[in-house]
Amino acid sequence: MKMFKNYMFDLYGTLIDINTDEWSLSLWKKLSILYRYKGAGYTPREINRKYCEYVEDEKKRVRRRHPEYSVIDIKIEKVFRRLFREKGVRVTAKEIDFVCAAFRCCSTKYIKLYDGVIDLLDTLKARGKRIYLLSNAQRKFTENELNMFGLTEYFDGIVISSDEECSKPDRHYYDALINRYGLNRSETIMIGNDYISDIKGAKDSGLKSLYIHQSISPEIKGELLADFKVMDGDVYKIKELIINNE
Repeated sequence: MKMFKNYMFDLYGTLIDINTDEWSLSLWKKLSILYRYKGAGYTPREINRKYCEYVEDEKKRVRRRHPEYSVIDIKIEKVFRRLFREKGVRVTAKEIDFVCAAFRCCSTKYIKLYDGVIDLLDTLKARGKRIYLLSNAQRKFTENELNMFGLTEYFDGIVISSDEECSKPDRHYYDALINRYGLNRSETIMIGNDYISDIKGAKDSGLKSLYIHQSISPEIKGELLADFKVMDGDVYKIKELIINNE
């Protein structure tokens, strides 16, 4: 891998191991209580139904704004704000941030770094590599989790799909990072755990890639187009590949 100066990482399933459940009734019971605290009266089933409806409405708006995108994303904070507005309740940006954090906390079963992640990032930094994040994620969730694990400082650039309203594997999303930071594609490799979003998306964008298979990786139903592979989820082997190929 001596030709690579830039390492572009996926986040969830690659650096962070996470399990969430956004559909349990207990989550919506808690969210309905939180909204009622602020004067927005919802039953658990009502707030769940309205949430889903407003998510779809927001997706339609994004598609109208960006017909060129094949895979879109939304800003989830707009949905949470609309849930208040529909009940005639005005809230501040800070209050919306709190709702986003509470929703994420209540829907998360567990979250942790994979073994070897910090060692890998330290190794890349020590070798003068530049590290970037390209994540299909909500900034209002992800920013807190990056800070929680001390990851933010490692990245020379962070691009999150909710900000761009575009997601992997759409080439427009890859181009957003590459163009923003002036990267040379031939000097850049994508590392991720999804054979479509991370690996096929990288290939379609003219990038080399490294696939790491984790328990939460989607089932591989087609050709795995990665240039390098770690099939047992061992992050330390990514470091070995870097060292052995320099």
